[in-house]
Amino acid sequence: MPTLTIFNDAAATSEAPAPAAPESARPIPAVVGADLEVPVKGGRLVRYANLDYAASAPCLEPVSAAVTAALPAYSSVHRGAGYASQLTTARYEQARHTVRAFVGARPSDAVVFTRNTTDATNLLARCLPEGTTVVVFDTEHHASLLPWRDAVRLAPPAFPGEAVRAADEALAAVDGPKLLVVTAASNVTGELWPIAALAHIAHRHGARILVDAAQFVPHRRLNLTALDLDYVAFSGHKLYAPFGAGVLVGRGDWLAGGEPYLKGGGAVRAVGEAPEAAEWHEDPEPRHEAGTPNVLGAIALAAACDALTATGWTALVREEERLLARLRAGLATVEGVRELALWGADHPRVGIVSFTVDGLAAREVAEALSAEYGIGVRDGKFCAHPFVRHLLGTADGGCEDGTASAVRASIGIGTTQEHVDRLIEALRAIVAR
Repeated sequence: MPTLTIFNDAAATSEAPAPAAPESARPIPAVVGADLEVPVKGGRLVRYANLDYAASAPCLEPVSAAVTAALPAYSSVHRGAGYASQLTTARYEQARHTVRAFVGARPSDAVVFTRNTTDATNLLARCLPEGTTVVVFDTEHHASLLPWRDAVRLAPPAFPGEAVRAADEALAAVDGPKLLVVTAASNVTGELWPIAALAHIAHRHGARILVDAAQFVPHRRLNLTALDLDYVAFSGHKLYAPFGAGVLVGRGDWLAGGEPYLKGGGAVRAVGEAPEAAEWHEDPEPRHEAGTPNVLGAIALAAACDALTATGWTALVREEERLLARLRAGLATVEGVRELALWGADHPRVGIVSFTVDGLAAREVAEALSAEYGIGVRDGKFCAHPFVRHLLGTADGGCEDGTASAVRASIGIGTTQEHVDRLIEALRAIVAR
């Protein structure tokens, strides 16, 4: 495709770019919908307290702006000669480069856009070499637990060192190709997993490692190369870019050797008289992105990566840890509330807290918080049924309705101290009834 020069207002001026502000001086971007008002019992409207970021994060304003800017020239990608098609193609491929830089990927790594983390994991599952054994913990989200044909499932480890030991033993017992699958941050407890140590163990046994980073990348910087990871997967809708895109980043050989995830235009170089004579792309990016891709989703995902990088992780982590500490300290003061944790209260975590309330079903608590206080939380098993059952320690979760469920409050950009305090006071009132 001919090289396309894209001009912008800054490039067209003779002024030198302003020096970057120090991290501490950079404002944290706002989220769309921060001023949303919702109805509560009695007919009042109150400002919504969104504490459900782990399910889907709101859209960042810079992400919304990037999508809006791309819409006037939106067109098909890769095969159009028109200016709009070339411009859209350039934006789409730039999004790929942005995501690669965001996760610190190797220059040779493939960046395949998908629908979400689940889609990315299933794509890799389709590309595993014949006879590959997958080692995975029962603590995983279903997206990491279910796609594999031949899996060894490990019990929840009692402490991080046991996770490393269990993976070591399981991988040592397996012959042939093998893949270790693990989360970077639990979607149930927020606890951080020792992914660097697990990557080292995997490689010592000739295995590869896939890291589910869906709950990690909205909260912490990830460097795939420094951690020596083979694959990472995450979703835009958890990274403040809810436009239907996710990504799988990692080594290209397995992806190039696997059957195209979808068979159709874009994935194929040439088609003969017989369908079986199709010549597929060897490059794993077009090979697994058949059809018209979600261009706006990719642009949104890249814009979120740019916004977080520009803000700087120091400011983001500092504010999250302040609010998380306030949330956890407040929950500890409410009678009957029990926080769920695999590795204890002091283990590092991102802004996710799951808990139960003695004598109350999780759905009952979540509905009361929404209907009476304008607070959004999540209740259920969080697509991690085996792990939640383990954490609850009983078949029914201590609830008479047998749901074996918990409540999850999760925070991020846009969460305020008032949101946290309102949740604590609301729980205190609900428990006191």
